[in-house]
Order: sequence, then C-alpha cells, then structure tokens
Amino acid sequence: MSKYDPNLDLCFSALGDPTRRMILQRLARGEASVSELAEPHDMALPSLMEHLKKLEAANLITSKKEGRTRICELAPDAFTPAKDWLSEQSAIWEGRLDRFDDYIKNLMQERTK
Repeated sequence: MSKYDPNLDLCFSALGDPTRRMILQRLARGEASVSELAEPHDMALPSLMEHLKKLEAANLITSKKEGRTRICELAPDAFTPAKDWLSEQSAIWEGRLDRFDDYIKNLMQERTK
C-alpha cells in the first residue's frame, strides 16, 4: 500500500461537496471565470471563493488573473492521485475476493467427497 498522502485527503475532502463537484463538472468543459462558475449557485461570491480555494488547495483546479477577471480551469491530471488510490484498493479487494472464492470452492469440494 502506498504511503500516507495528505494531498489525497484534500482531494477526497474537496470531492465530498456537491457544489465543488458541480464546479469540476463545469470546468471539465473548459476554463471559466469565477462569475461564470458562480452563476448557477445561489450563494454569495465569498462562499463560492472558499469552494474554489479548497479545489485549488487539493490541486484539482488552477486559476490565473486576466486583467480584473480570475479564470479557473481543471488542473492537468487532477484526478490521477484519486484514480491511482482507488485502483490500488480495487486490486486489493479483487485479490481478497478471489482468495475467498477459492476457499469456498475448496469447502464445497471437501463436502462432496
């Protein structure tokens, strides 16, 4: 198993909020200004900015200033750490389930003898 990664905690924490997931879905279509991202959400701009800060801290998005406008975009390979961790967990559980299946088959064969 991989070593403890605090960035993974930040990633999953950021993904745990529906507003942040909606922001990520929007950014998957391309970059957007903060005002564009705020449009569908019924919240004050400072609240939305807190969501953006959390996404940026988790390395899921990047932002840049263009004049007076802040533009956000999905970070390259944003979901790679989460995908890698989930793949690792999946492999562990598949191995456990395969061994359990073999164990059950052996039990069934012993009972039929």
